[in-house]
Amino acid sequence: MRIVERGGHGLAGGSAATPAGGSDTLWGAVSGKVLAYVALTKPRVIELLLVATIPAMLLASRGTVDFPLILSTLFGGWLGAASANTLNCVVDADIDKVMKRTARRPLARMAVPTSHALVFGLALGIASFVWLWWATYPLAAILIALTIAFYVLVYTMVLKRRTWQNVIWGGAAGCMPVMVGWAAVTGSLSWEPVVLFLVIFFWTPPHTWAMAMRYKEDYKAAGVPMLPVIASEERVTKQILVYTWLTVLTTLVLVPAAGVVYAAVALVAGAWFLLMAHQLYAGVRRGEPVKPLRLFLQSNNYLAIVCLGLAIDSVFVTNTIGSYFG
Repeated sequence: MRIVERGGHGLAGGSAATPAGGSDTLWGAVSGKVLAYVALTKPRVIELLLVATIPAMLLASRGTVDFPLILSTLFGGWLGAASANTLNCVVDADIDKVMKRTARRPLARMAVPTSHALVFGLALGIASFVWLWWATYPLAAILIALTIAFYVLVYTMVLKRRTWQNVIWGGAAGCMPVMVGWAAVTGSLSWEPVVLFLVIFFWTPPHTWAMAMRYKEDYKAAGVPMLPVIASEERVTKQILVYTWLTVLTTLVLVPAAGVVYAAVALVAGAWFLLMAHQLYAGVRRGEPVKPLRLFLQSNNYLAIVCLGLAIDSVFVTNTIGSYFG
């Protein structure tokens, strides 16, 4: 089996674009430095995390759209995710220099001093905690602080370089935005955000392993034991298939709390996601050229579609039924 694919960057572990070339002007120097700090936060990683926060908030509010609260929560969540990603770059600066996919990150090319990046990341984390405490509920602020700590101290510093299960357990940090969003609305937690947490938890391994199949040599050179580095492609794609099934089945658990629109979207999108995973597994078993990065990229679309279906059901369907029975 051989993988035929040209490079690309995705949401998980990708790096933001950095300015090409230099500039002798003050504006060029300042803008280049600003963009380097922005790149530390991995903005493309944050996008989907914030997208998942919105439907959780809309479901928690049962059809009421509180735009100021949503914007405040998204801003606090952005600060928290930016903090975690920046601190991740600080810890991973050594391996980022080795991997071709990450060699252009600011610390890998020394565009920002490591000490400055550390202060920047810590400041973002403190700002996130303070903002969410003030603008929403204390529980949301506590959850964002725990998320940052888990991502940096547990995933980046312990799991990532020691076990192939790094993505499985470390992915829990990426599931927390739905919990933060729910807590920002209600000040508490319930079974619904737990289900949403599990959807993203099960979605993360197939999403990340598909990308890691494409960049296996990068991870091997950096000494990171991602599953595609230490296992055969057949075993990797079988694991992708298992977690894809778990993802789709878990989305259906939320149907009683959502509605018929969400159910239809979850079923159709789930069938599409499963088809892609089965095709990848079948291609590997037959020894055919496969494109794992396609599954990685399309998995982003899958999660976005499911989140959109939940948002539509939470707002428009709930309001329509409420008006009908008024």
